[in-house]
Amino acid sequence: MAKLYFHYSTMNAGKSTVLLQASHNYRERGMQTYLLTARFDDRAGKGKIASRIGISEDADTFGPDTDLFAQLQTRLVQGPVTCVFIDEAQFLTEDQVWQLARAVDDLRVPVMCYGLRVDFQGKLFPGSAALLALSDEMREVRTICHCGKKATMVVRQDETGAVLREGAQVQIGGNETYVSLCRRHWREAMGDLPSDTMA
Repeated sequence: MAKLYFHYSTMNAGKSTVLLQASHNYRERGMQTYLLTARFDDRAGKGKIASRIGISEDADTFGPDTDLFAQLQTRLVQGPVTCVFIDEAQFLTEDQVWQLARAVDDLRVPVMCYGLRVDFQGKLFPGSAALLALSDEMREVRTICHCGKKATMVVRQDETGAVLREGAQVQIGGNETYVSLCRRHWREAMGDLPSDTMA
């Protein structure tokens, strides 16, 4: 039975690696997959899903105006698809998450979404909020803070390494811009811990 999955984490947890490995596993067994990524995140090149460990794959793209139900319907006319994989799922709109849910229910194709849960201010992305509400299954892709605890938050830094507390929710960047932290160290970085607890 087809399901809508949400694989979420912080930055640099290996979401794209997991996505590309899962797609490879299907294709290795002769099954077709369909890959999508956010149009404006072109760090690895236009229409490319890339991992920090050096693997990549071509993908179609989506923007905020893309009707994903129609796009999946069109792709399925061209031939069978065993599974749909979506990278940078935090950039989906709420409407697009509903479109994916309808594709799972009506077109009977599994959809696996991979994305960030929260932004650098600890707020849910709209796409992530909708996926948390509508997904049939959710799985956390874990990474660790510098202290060894599980990282659940992320800070944004400027070019000098100073932590930014304000700014647009979306700013494309990698290791040079974002650092994953546990909640306590995120609070410390954001100035939200009393000085007597910062030991």
